[in-house]
Amino acid sequence: MRRFLALLGVVAVFAAPNSNEVAPLSKYTAIERRHWAFQARKDVVPPALKDPWIRGPVDAFILAGLQKAGLKPAAEADRATLVRRVTYDLHGLPPTPAEIDAFVNDKAPQAYERLVGRLLASPRYGEQWSRHWLDVVRFAESDGYEYDTHRPDAYRFRDYVIASFNADKPYDQFLKEQLAGDEIDSKDDTMLVASGFNRLGPLRKNTGNQDVASSRTEVLTEMANIVGASMLGMTMGCARCHDHKFDPIRQSDYYRLQGYFAQTHANDVIVASPEEQAKYKSTMEPLDSEMKKLRFAMRKATEEEKGKILIQLEALDEKIPAPLTAMYAVRNEPKDMTPIHLLAAGDYRNKGPKVGMRPPGVLLEDGAEELPLDATTPRVRLANWIADPANPLTARVMANRIWGYHFGRPIVSTPNDFGKMGTRPTNPELLDWLANEYVKGGWKMKPLHRTLMLSSAYRQSSQGMHGAAQDPENKLLWKANRRRLAAEEIRDTMLAVSGRLNPKAGGPSVMVKIDPELIKDLKRPQYWVTTRDRSEHDRRTIYLIYKRNLILPFNQVFDSPDTLLSCARRDQSTHAPQALELLNGTLSNDLAVSFAGRLKGDRIDEAWRLTTGRLPNPKERALSKKYLDDPDPAAATEFALSLFNSNAFLYVD
Repeated sequence: MRRFLALLGVVAVFAAPNSNEVAPLSKYTAIERRHWAFQARKDVVPPALKDPWIRGPVDAFILAGLQKAGLKPAAEADRATLVRRVTYDLHGLPPTPAEIDAFVNDKAPQAYERLVGRLLASPRYGEQWSRHWLDVVRFAESDGYEYDTHRPDAYRFRDYVIASFNADKPYDQFLKEQLAGDEIDSKDDTMLVASGFNRLGPLRKNTGNQDVASSRTEVLTEMANIVGASMLGMTMGCARCHDHKFDPIRQSDYYRLQGYFAQTHANDVIVASPEEQAKYKSTMEPLDSEMKKLRFAMRKATEEEKGKILIQLEALDEKIPAPLTAMYAVRNEPKDMTPIHLLAAGDYRNKGPKVGMRPPGVLLEDGAEELPLDATTPRVRLANWIADPANPLTARVMANRIWGYHFGRPIVSTPNDFGKMGTRPTNPELLDWLANEYVKGGWKMKPLHRTLMLSSAYRQSSQGMHGAAQDPENKLLWKANRRRLAAEEIRDTMLAVSGRLNPKAGGPSVMVKIDPELIKDLKRPQYWVTTRDRSEHDRRTIYLIYKRNLILPFNQVFDSPDTLLSCARRDQSTHAPQALELLNGTLSNDLAVSFAGRLKGDRIDEAWRLTTGRLPNPKERALSKKYLDDPDPAAATEFALSLFNSNAFLYVD
């Protein structure tokens, strides 16, 4: 049977029968190393073009591609459109009518530069851009799987990311803190919270006789996979069961990456008061004692007896109190280090040769040796390699993400996969130039934002179809890409224009009121406790709970990711439930009432400017007047609701 499965490529049959034998270091051919993403970045010089459209190197790269295809860039967007685009890109919120007027009427040569600088300096910037990183690292505040245990203090990591973006923390430092903050400084709370990156993945928890080795293997798998996807843009997880089918990543590479986490274990740094700790201990000790007895009895129980024991265990599990207030961190425990073996088919019961720790061999010089698992500060070593300016992937991957969020399409349209099955860069010279500038600028993100947003390429109008025949996907960027607002942006905008947005930042996540039927589906519904302070419900969506088994319905219908896997790019679907949610949803109708009540004076102009950033055209004005001339008291609310459903509200040009 094993021979048959091996022929199918389902399992790897190891040549070495002794599981203690160290796996040999693989050699890589010149052909395997030839793939563009594994090559050192080139020292690119921008095209030497002379054209009044060119404001900087980015424009030179874009214009060179357009000229080669016989295309021209679109005209510049009008000022009202531009200020709305820039504000949403950096803040995820609409500009106020006063802010629009101030920019439109500012004739100073540096007006646009000042606008970008003001938006980057605001704390709203971190709230918007942290969401991108939290998507990539699949941040959530519960474990997932059957029990989906709540993580009440996970918000600390979210706040750490927001603060890091607002401070423009260098990206290399940002990565090092997340991978190895506890190794860098185990006494620093910020470093400990940052190290919680290693615990962001879903976690299986069973009350029954779960095999500890199986659980540990899943934890190590989550740690290794997210490093590959988020930081390296590589599908390392595809080599868990066998050598990667497409990229030069050996199975031994995968487990040597896991080796950096062999000493890593969860560390809940308790910050609860002594009284809270004593109460928790007095409640948990008898429960723990009884559960240990039942788990021990499970070992020798019959199948019928096991079923009864599981029922008893679940009953005890329901009595477990909420966790003590803590910082979710990690720490190294050398005495409890996990031996790392190659696992046939990824099965923890089917151990092959042992390995140490080493980065993927295709990115190393021939002869590079692996380190033993008990080496000191293993994750600092990994972080230093990842954040090394010479690493061909790290700067490219992040520069590509930043470009994609601004222009609507990354240069590599598969941001988590720079391998052979990913797409090739549409403009490899531009990507290398951006990555080089990123590193030269001290890995700072805000200067890169400025470089991109001050370009003529970014300022183009989204109107026109002059390049559609030759470049229907707009890969060459002959115009700006129109985009629909993300779920968080839609909700936050409705709150803002209704006058109800609570600007409070940070702190424990808010649980809003939802359909009780949804809560009943949770294994432990007592974890969903609606936040009492009603004003908290009007905070930005980034501060609402992100629970794996219960995504907020409004977010889900507008393509919020499921947080089980890294989300490289959010989908932008269009389907009937979205319209139904905006027309009939509790949230949209509640906020429409507040929005209608806010409108005074020339209600038509005010409403349109608040929601779309512009005045209505004649047809829109006539339709609006029909609503507001209706004597029915509900007409104004229906008018407000209709604006929430308009494309001019939902899309940014």
